[in-house]
Amino acid sequence: MKKTLNRLINHEQLDRQEARNILVSISEGAYNPSQISAFLTVYMMRSISLDELEGFRDALLELCIPFDVSDLNTIDLCGTGGDGKNTFNISTLASFVTAGAGILVTKHGNYGVSSISGSSNVMEQLGVRFSNESGYLRRCLEESGICVLHAPLFHPAMKNVAPIRRELGVKTFFNMLGPMVNPARPKNQLVGVFSLELARTYAYLYQKSEKNYAVLHSMDGYDEISLTSPTKVISNREDMVLKPSNLNVPKVLQEEIHGGDSIEASAKIFTDILKGLGTEAQNNVVCANAGMAISVAKGCTPLEGFELAKRSLKDGSALGALQNLQKISKEA
Repeated sequence: MKKTLNRLINHEQLDRQEARNILVSISEGAYNPSQISAFLTVYMMRSISLDELEGFRDALLELCIPFDVSDLNTIDLCGTGGDGKNTFNISTLASFVTAGAGILVTKHGNYGVSSISGSSNVMEQLGVRFSNESGYLRRCLEESGICVLHAPLFHPAMKNVAPIRRELGVKTFFNMLGPMVNPARPKNQLVGVFSLELARTYAYLYQKSEKNYAVLHSMDGYDEISLTSPTKVISNREDMVLKPSNLNVPKVLQEEIHGGDSIEASAKIFTDILKGLGTEAQNNVVCANAGMAISVAKGCTPLEGFELAKRSLKDGSALGALQNLQKISKEA
C-alpha cells in the first residue's frame, strides 16, 4: 500500500486491474485502518479516473453475494449521496411509487454516511427486514413489487471499510460505487450523481453495458431530480435537460424538500408522503424521480412516467407496496 499511496500522492493513476486488486486486498484485510483511510482520502482530493472506477466496481461485483433476477425486468433507483443537501429520502420513496406503478424494484441501499438518514436507516425504522436470502427477496418482489438489498449483507468483503467510512463521515468513492454494484444486476437503472463530471463518467460506463439507464444531476448540485433547478439527464435513449415546466409543475424551493433532523423524523416524512399527507412540492419531487424510473423501464416519456407515478401515489398503490413489505418482514 505504501508504494501505491506514494504513486497516488504524486498524481499517478491506477489502471483497471490495479484498482481491482487493491479493493480485493482491502477485503482480505491486507491493510490497516490508517492505510485504508489514507487511500480513501486521496480520492477526496482528486477526481477518480474511469479505469479506477471500473476496477473498483469489478472487485465489488466479483466479491458480492449475488441475487439472481435475470428472469425479471427490474430497476434500481439509487443516488450516490454526498451532495450535502440533506433532503428527505427521495429515491427510496420514489422506489415505492415505482413499485406501486407495476415496475419491479430491486432497491440497493445502505445506512447514511454523509447524511442523517440513508435508505437503510429509514427502512429499518419502518420495520423492513434485511436479508440476503433469495426466497425471502423473491417473495418481496412478488407480493409488494419491491425488495430491499441492504448493501452490507451482500458486500461482506467491505466490512474493513465500513467503520472507517462512518468515522470519516464524508463522501468517498464508495458513494460513487453504490449504484453500480447492485447484487441483483438489474436490467434498468436510474442513478443520481452529485456532479456533472461524475454523470458523464457513469454514462460512459453504462454505454458499455446492455442496461436501460438514466443518469441524473440537478444543475444546482442535487443527486436527483430536485425541481429546484433544471436537471441534466443522460440516458441510453437521449440526453436532455429536464425542467419543472416539462412536467407541468412549479419550481420548488430548497427548503421545501429538506429532510428530517433525525431518523425518526425522516421516517415520519416518508410515511406521511405515502399516506397522502405530503406537500405539493414533496409529492412532485418524488413523482418526478419515480416518473423518470418508469420512463426508463417502460420506454415512455418522462411526462407519461410522471402521470403514472402520480396515480400510484394518489390511489395508495405506493403505500400498499410498503405495507406489504412490512407484513412480509413480520412473517419472515
